[in-house]
Amino acid sequence: TLHEKDSPMHATPDFEDEAIARAADLVRQADALVIAAGAGMGVDSGLPDFRGDTGLWKAYPALGRAGLAFRDIANAESFEDNPRLAWGFYGHRLQLYRQTQPHAGFAILQKWAQRCSAGAVIYTSNVDGQFQKAGFLEDALEEVHGSIHHLQCALRCTADIVTAQTLQPEIDEQHCQWRGALPRCPNCGAVMRPNILMFGDAHWVEDRSYEQELRLFARLRQWQEQGIKPLVIELGAGTALATVRHFSKSVCQRFAPVQTALLRINVRESAVTEPLNLGLAMGAAQALGAIDARLGG
Repeated sequence: TLHEKDSPMHATPDFEDEAIARAADLVRQADALVIAAGAGMGVDSGLPDFRGDTGLWKAYPALGRAGLAFRDIANAESFEDNPRLAWGFYGHRLQLYRQTQPHAGFAILQKWAQRCSAGAVIYTSNVDGQFQKAGFLEDALEEVHGSIHHLQCALRCTADIVTAQTLQPEIDEQHCQWRGALPRCPNCGAVMRPNILMFGDAHWVEDRSYEQELRLFARLRQWQEQGIKPLVIELGAGTALATVRHFSKSVCQRFAPVQTALLRINVRESAVTEPLNLGLAMGAAQALGAIDARLGG
């Protein structure tokens, strides 16, 4: 087990090699994978990191000049108070996520899942749709905070959720402003917004994510009944917003009789407490690549 004092600057090459070897053994022994992914999973694909305002302001200088923090723009009220600014931010993100290609770690996880007798499920707080783009099936996925690739009415006049596939953003990047006609709700005429759980959000339509949750937990119950032994692989999930970490812990507790292990991959917060678990202080793409090489590719 790697503890908090263990970091890339303290770890020796031999120690790192031993940890990668143990991680490979965990993957080799698993009947199924439970992939739990936070923001750090997308960073290796080149996506911005909004966990601190510095990352937000680097990606969106106009928000930095206005002194707007992530919470100031990533909230439901922004679509009522300043919809062109809100859509300038989310429209640009939609373009960015459409253009971004998943890093090699996604394909590695796909390959491992195909080797497992029971496959894999994915739980992610990311809204970028990278897992679908990498080829993971929709019915194996829970996007707990929603998806930028789907839209809803900003006023929640109905519970309708529609695809954003036909939406073509035109953004004034210098001012973070949406150009042209704003997307409008066909039912009431209000502005549409991404179907994403935002800060202080009373209007989020959670139906799609809830249906995903029901499917995922049905799969987990089936695995329990079949005596399946999954490996929980947690990637880039920090403690600041601990949704993904809570999920990882709950799965380990659920499968405790079959000794389910947690493989935590996190550059800054890799510590684990249970002796069965393993933490790697590495980025997602680097760690998955190293483990896959140990497995023989």
